[in-house]
Amino acid sequence: MAASQILSRRAVPRSADRLDRDRQAAPQVFERLRGMIISLELPPGSPLSRAALAGQFGVSSTPIRDALMRLEEEGLVDVFPQYATVVSRVDVRLAQQAHFLRQAVELEIVRIVAIRHDEAFAAELHSIIVRQQQFAKAGDFEKFMAADNEFHAKLYAATDKQDIWSLVRSRSGHIDRLRRLHLPSPGKAQDILRHHKLIAKAIEAGEPEAAQKHLRTHLSGTLSELDQIRSRYPEYLSN
Repeated sequence: MAASQILSRRAVPRSADRLDRDRQAAPQVFERLRGMIISLELPPGSPLSRAALAGQFGVSSTPIRDALMRLEEEGLVDVFPQYATVVSRVDVRLAQQAHFLRQAVELEIVRIVAIRHDEAFAAELHSIIVRQQQFAKAGDFEKFMAADNEFHAKLYAATDKQDIWSLVRSRSGHIDRLRRLHLPSPGKAQDILRHHKLIAKAIEAGEPEAAQKHLRTHLSGTLSELDQIRSRYPEYLSN
């Protein structure tokens, strides 16, 4: 066999391996960057250099490009061709739309799970709340928010609506950043815990109307304090 043929065959696996690594890395890079934006580790206005991010994550430019494209689709980054890519400001209008979508879906979900009167499921919710309490006590807002998302994702999973949770999550970047800005406010974490407890108790007791009532109050908490958040972080918000 000619030497050129041997080299050609050897080159294919190396190229395929790189493409495979890029495919595997892309979702991880996206989730990590998205988490950094939602947590405000990368606040609005932060510049995003593809070369710097590739070095930081130890990947090629391809997963970075793909992640930034997905983040742009969610409205979390602004891309200015041939100039810069920056973390977007929080779009209040998009936050309000995400709240409307989430409330419409979750009101029906909690009604369904409360009608089922599933005490074992309610116990699972209570276990998440216990962990949330620990995170609140430790002042670990990132883990607190992760547990908050777990609480709500559990509701969607209980009604076999995981795909809808993925859709809602993809539309919730702006409202989630508002919540992150609001979370350190005195009493906010305790309010969230109290609402979660009330929702879980209503589900456990088989009281759909009470579950909906507490969920509605819970989901509306941040937007009801929008003026306060805007006054504290005017440079982070648009609209």
